[in-house]
Amino acid sequence: MSSGQQLKDRPRASRSRRGGDGRSGSGWLSPKRIAVLAVTVAVVAGGGTWLVRTSIENSSAPKKELAPDSFLALDPDAPDPEADILKENAVQALRKARLEKARDRKRVLDPVDIVEKAPGGGGFTPADFPPGSSPDPGSNKALGKQMAEARGWGGEWGCLEKLWDKESHWNERAMNRYSGAYGIPQSLPGSKMASAGSDWQTNPATQIKWGLGYIAGRYKTPCGAWAHSQSTGWY
Repeated sequence: MSSGQQLKDRPRASRSRRGGDGRSGSGWLSPKRIAVLAVTVAVVAGGGTWLVRTSIENSSAPKKELAPDSFLALDPDAPDPEADILKENAVQALRKARLEKARDRKRVLDPVDIVEKAPGGGGFTPADFPPGSSPDPGSNKALGKQMAEARGWGGEWGCLEKLWDKESHWNERAMNRYSGAYGIPQSLPGSKMASAGSDWQTNPATQIKWGLGYIAGRYKTPCGAWAHSQSTGWY
């Protein structure tokens, strides 16, 4: 082989040892990223598996595909990337349903469903709400403002108010009809809120406590969470 031919072949050999973007394959494909990519491929290829709804009225949710470009908005280093994929699926399903309704000139769909029995999960069984009780979003909002101020988020109240207006209308019995997320902060699954209290199924204060902790841990502030929600449709 001539020296000129050897030089010609060297870049090709170099490229074969690296990814298409010039990064080392072994360094980029961390275990967490591999897991996220595997879930994404499964969702795109198979149509997606929806979280089984634990509400007594809704035992399961329909399957939807995750749009091929939607994964670009997901964070592979998120605490629960699988839940993020379910949230993104729910947003895509809602957009499709709203488009279909708009074509038929019907009322715009609300993704929030107010259930008559609290969901179970995580070792909890579905629970009845206290007899004679009813949701009070106004009081929940006032409590949320007080708890946010106690965290030093008085100046962030506008963002938190809009975020949970959009997510649940500040109703502790709210469930997303597309993803199964539950409660005022729309925890997915709802049983995650048990870390803030065993009465997460029915107590607005427990739900708000968990929601504020979730926002602090992932988005730092309510305005950070609201900005993400405005960008992607979920938080």
